[in-house]
Amino acid sequence: MGNGIENFKHMKVQIISIGNELLIGDTINTNAAWMGEFMTRLGFEVTQVHTISDERGLIKQTIAESMKNSDVVLCTGGLGPTHDDITKAAVAELFGAGLIVNDEVLEFVKSRFEKWKIRFSKSNFGQAEVPSNCEVLFNNMGSAPGMWFFEDDCYLACMPGVPVEMKFLMKNRILPKLQEQFGNVGFLHARYLKTVGIGESTLSDEVLGDMSRFYKNGVSLAFLPFLAGVTLRLSGQGATNKEAEESVNKLADYIYQKAGTYIIGEGKDITIAECVGKLLKSQNKTIATAESCTGGLIANELTDIPGSSDYMLGGIVSYANSVKMNQLHVSEADLNTVGAVSKEVALQMAKGAAERFGSDIGISTTGIAGPGGGSKEKPVGTVWIGYWSRQDHFAIKAHFTKNRLINKERSMRVALEIVRRTLLGIKEMPYNMEKQLP
Repeated sequence: MGNGIENFKHMKVQIISIGNELLIGDTINTNAAWMGEFMTRLGFEVTQVHTISDERGLIKQTIAESMKNSDVVLCTGGLGPTHDDITKAAVAELFGAGLIVNDEVLEFVKSRFEKWKIRFSKSNFGQAEVPSNCEVLFNNMGSAPGMWFFEDDCYLACMPGVPVEMKFLMKNRILPKLQEQFGNVGFLHARYLKTVGIGESTLSDEVLGDMSRFYKNGVSLAFLPFLAGVTLRLSGQGATNKEAEESVNKLADYIYQKAGTYIIGEGKDITIAECVGKLLKSQNKTIATAESCTGGLIANELTDIPGSSDYMLGGIVSYANSVKMNQLHVSEADLNTVGAVSKEVALQMAKGAAERFGSDIGISTTGIAGPGGGSKEKPVGTVWIGYWSRQDHFAIKAHFTKNRLINKERSMRVALEIVRRTLLGIKEMPYNMEKQLP
């Protein structure tokens, strides 16, 4: 770690999202997440995110309280031309400033409407009015300008709520101002390790153990669980980007040493299907699917990857027993005796898919997705996953939830994780499930 890291002052940021549509669910608030990540990467500390209604008093109160406890406040929403866009008036009242017509803004807005071949109406004229104490942030992606204030030792930026407009202003207007005012506040770096097939508590307590010795000089670790595993976010800081990146390397090395078999790759957005696809391609192998309870989810996930035709040959959604028999050569006797949700049927389905398509690997799912159809012997959430190749033929029994969609999703991800581990020669199966041979 380089010198000076202990002396960085964490500049505090709060984010305010304004709009009734955000509160009632008509619009998902993606702006706050984007701005939080953007500011964090610059080295700022985001301390709070507020989502509030289009109510003048609440807007004034929230902005005022946020500015008392922050170095920067970022506000989006309520700058449009209609009657419910009241942010501008609320901010002007808060600062005791009048609204004035800015001639530059007026000409800018008119030029935008001429370019779009849209009639300039009375309500649009109001977009040229801005608080007298603001600096205008010209918005090349829309007509409503952003506004920049400095009051009571805090910077306030007000931006439209349209994501493309907000991002333009953040990157092209606000970022230069932040750099000018704050200079180098230090760099933050986040490294994401995605694990699959293990729960959060098991990963933390039994696999990784005590890691407090790594949490020094701003290094931290967060566990971010999802349906099939846990994403680990390793955060560090430094005087340079390179130093920030290097700050988490010792922690990452330790995690790889302890939990390497569970890690499918790095990055927030990497998927198990991508990982399996790379392995199949590198080993020059192909795969086919036979799905009952997952209804084609495995095939869909695999074919979401560009170039997957190199290794994904095809799949059959064998929901009905007749399809299992006619298309995959599953034994009618086994269907009548042990039932469709069984080791025997999962094994035959996997082999049948591989033989039908001529693939190196066959993967199958058969289960009780729910919410009905379960029994004492086979409760809802019981799933059998079959695997076949010339070297391996086995099935795994899983017990999931009573939620149909979650069961389908988890079955798909566990099936792909079984493929990944088998291709890598990892003997341990997800969640310590046991292989059951024919």
